[in-house]
Amino acid sequence: MSPKDKFIHLRSDVKLLFRLAVARITDSSRKTRIVSASAAVLTLVAFGAAGVAPIATDSDDVQVRAISAELALPSLNEQIAKLEAQQQLYIAEDKMRAGDTLATLLTRLGVDDDAATSFIKSDSAARAILRLKPGTTVQAQTSNDGVLQTLRATIADSGSDATRNLLIRRDGDKFSVSQENASIERRVEMHTGVIRSSLFAATDAADIPDSVASQIVAMFGTDINFASDLKRGDHFNVAYETFWQNGQFLRAGRILAGEFVNAGKPFQAVWFDDPSNAQGGGYYGFDGKSLKKAFLKSPLTFTRISSGFSMRMHPILGKWKKHTGVDFAATIGTPIHATADGTIDFAGVETGYGNVVIIKHDGKYSTVYAHMSRFAPTSRKGAKVSQGDVIGYVGMTGWATGPHLHYEFRVDNQPRDPLSVVVPTVTPLAGAELQRFRTVAADITHRFNLLSGSEIATAPTAKLASK
Repeated sequence: MSPKDKFIHLRSDVKLLFRLAVARITDSSRKTRIVSASAAVLTLVAFGAAGVAPIATDSDDVQVRAISAELALPSLNEQIAKLEAQQQLYIAEDKMRAGDTLATLLTRLGVDDDAATSFIKSDSAARAILRLKPGTTVQAQTSNDGVLQTLRATIADSGSDATRNLLIRRDGDKFSVSQENASIERRVEMHTGVIRSSLFAATDAADIPDSVASQIVAMFGTDINFASDLKRGDHFNVAYETFWQNGQFLRAGRILAGEFVNAGKPFQAVWFDDPSNAQGGGYYGFDGKSLKKAFLKSPLTFTRISSGFSMRMHPILGKWKKHTGVDFAATIGTPIHATADGTIDFAGVETGYGNVVIIKHDGKYSTVYAHMSRFAPTSRKGAKVSQGDVIGYVGMTGWATGPHLHYEFRVDNQPRDPLSVVVPTVTPLAGAELQRFRTVAADITHRFNLLSGSEIATAPTAKLASK
């Protein structure tokens, strides 16, 4: 057989062996594939140990010379060990659910690591994972056998807007915990809704968070009683802040502007930053007048009036007697809010009133809150309160036949009907501040006009990235 024929025959054998190796690799278990792949490599190396000089086909004078050499072949076991040592890393992501334990969370993330579980339970900083709110995204990086490499989550500090990233990291057989301030993206979202039954039903339908719905009540609570004044077909627009991290929704922030049409009458509000304001700013109508009034219309968020300011048959005494306040029916434990800024003049028990708080306000005004089940911890004589602060909870102490709040509004210590009395207003913006406000209000008006360009009931959500 000529050298050329030998080379062709050798090349055919190599091809046949390689095909057999590939077939074995593709039809086998993981470990078998590793062994077969290593064997194929060794086979090719072995055949490569015997070289054949190039064949020149254009000349009959070329001499063919065989060359042989001893090559050190790697151990098959070494090849398998190296392949198995190349661990793959996997990333899994899931959301914290109500009732989650550490075990259920780690199982969903594909973590099978007793050492990591023990560390998280024993380390005070790592245990913050166990206190995550439902809906919080948790990300885990594991090896292919479930050993935890890193665990990451975003934690919102209670009582503040600060947000931190919590990172648990494996370093050999040990673990470390670190925290860093999260990079937060601020957006402005605009939604619209229609009242069919209640405000919260409308905000749910419009995909508006409950925290924003509560702010709508606070914004317009001096003009609209959301328990009794709402009409079917009332509609609203609202623009508010949202905060995101890596595409994940963290929380809703402050309402920047709102518009509520109640029984055909529009009420509008724009947040305006004011450095001279202790709260950093306040809500104003589109005309620049402050929406904050001296007194809220109701000390309860949602309720109904069970008895007005009038003569009535006293339920205990059984005779006609002037009712010097308004009774708001509500379940026991409903929070009671101060209707205006002031100082607590009395917090204790009085015959008939039961547990009662009396607040003195600027000038000649005072308010009374009676039949409480209990007081708020801060409700003590001499304590300062701000409009909207919780001062106690609905009950039926004193001369009460059912759970309700008896609310009185007094002028010069004389009771007046809180639903009709004229209360003082806050000084509107003027001068340079008014001009600056008009620029803000014009932008919001333009956005609301765009939002209201489609049918209110089916208008799509508009999301505007803030600058």
